[in-house]
Amino acid sequence: MIIEKNRGKVVTGTSAPREKFRMVAKTMVSLEEVLADELRELGAENITVGNRAVEFEGDMRMLYRANYCCRTALAILKPFAEFDANDDQELYDQVYKIRWEKILDCDCTFMIDSTTSGEVFTHSYYAALKTKDAIVDRFRRNFGKRPSIDTEQPDYKFNLHIRDNHVTLLMNASGDSLHKRGYRQGVGVAPINEVLAAGLLKLAGWKCDCNFYDPMCGSGTMLIEAAMMANNIPAQYYRGNRFGFMRWKEFNLGEWKSVKNEEDRKIGALDFEGEIWGNDIDEQVIQQCEKNLEFTKLHHDVMLHIGDFVDQEPPEGKTLIVTNPPYGERIKVEDLNAMYEKLGDTFKQKYGKDCDVWLIEAMKHIGLHPSRKIPVQNGALDCRFLHFELYDGSKKAKYNGE
Repeated sequence: MIIEKNRGKVVTGTSAPREKFRMVAKTMVSLEEVLADELRELGAENITVGNRAVEFEGDMRMLYRANYCCRTALAILKPFAEFDANDDQELYDQVYKIRWEKILDCDCTFMIDSTTSGEVFTHSYYAALKTKDAIVDRFRRNFGKRPSIDTEQPDYKFNLHIRDNHVTLLMNASGDSLHKRGYRQGVGVAPINEVLAAGLLKLAGWKCDCNFYDPMCGSGTMLIEAAMMANNIPAQYYRGNRFGFMRWKEFNLGEWKSVKNEEDRKIGALDFEGEIWGNDIDEQVIQQCEKNLEFTKLHHDVMLHIGDFVDQEPPEGKTLIVTNPPYGERIKVEDLNAMYEKLGDTFKQKYGKDCDVWLIEAMKHIGLHPSRKIPVQNGALDCRFLHFELYDGSKKAKYNGE
C-alpha cells in the first residue's frame, strides 16, 4: 500500500461529487505500469505506482470511470481513515472513534478483508475481528442495534491494511473483483483471468492496428478482450449494475449514468480494420467460446477454427499472436514437453516476420529463445510471459541482412 497522506488523522464523511480524493487501484504483478497508463488516459491525477497497486487522485466521476473502464484493475479502493496503533486495544479504540454512522446504516451488511505486515499485528484475521468488534459496538451503543456481517454479498466491503503500526481503512468501490466482466457463458478448464488477459494484450503492444490470433483460444477470454479493445467497449460493459459504490450513501445515480453514457458513446470509435480469429483443438471448448462471443455480440468480429494449430495456415499480414498454452490443470505432464516442442517447431517453420508472438510459460521445451521475459501470475501459478521474434529464413541470414 502506498498511502502516506493524512497520517495520524481520521478522515470520514461524504465527499461532494466534484471533491477530489485519493484512490487505490489494485492489480496483478507486472501490470502496474499498464494500469497507470490506463488511469492517466482516463484523466486521473497524481499517479503513483506501487506493488500490485496504483494510487491516484480524482473525484467521484473518476471513481465511477475507473471502475467502468479500467481493463487491468482488480478493484478500486477509496481510503477513508488512517491512524497509528501499537496494539490490539489501540486498534479497537481508533476504529471505534470513526463516525461509522456516516458511512453505513444499521440495516446494512459488511465484511472486512485484511492484510497485515510487520511485527505489531501478525494475524490479519484477528485484526479484522477487532475492527469488526469496534464497528458493531459503536452501533450498539448509539442505536441499540448493529449492521450484520455478510461474507458473500455484503453492502459494504472494507479493506483493512496494516503495515507495522500504521493502519489504513478503505472502502471497496468495485464490490466483486473487476475481473468478473459478466460475459462468461461457457468456461473451459482453468480459464485465464480476464484482467490478466487484458494486461497481457497491453504488454504485448496490442494497439488494434493489425490482426490478432490466438491459436489455443480455449473459451475465448483473450479473443473477447482483444475484440472489446478493438471496438472500444468499456471493460465492464457486460457487468451490469453490480458495483460496490452503488450501495454507498454518497452514490449519485445521475453522475454514474452520465459517466457511463459518455464512455458508451465511444464504442466503435476506433474503426478497427484488422481481423481477429482463434483456434482450438477441442470442439466442446470452441462451442463455449461461441456462446461467450454471441453473448457479447462480438461473434461477427471473431472467426473461429477447430483443429490442431500445426495444421492451420499462418495469418496473412501483420499479426499479433498472444496465447495461453495448456499446462497445469489443462494438460497431462507427460504431454507438456511434446506440446511445447510442437508449438516452437510450428512457429519456426510456418510463421514469418509479420507475426509477433507472445505466450505464457513456454518453458525451455519450445525450442525458441525469448527476446523478453515478464513475470506474471496465472491463478496460483507463477509464470512468465515470453516474447518471441519471428523472421524469414535463418537467424544468421537475419543478422547478415540477407
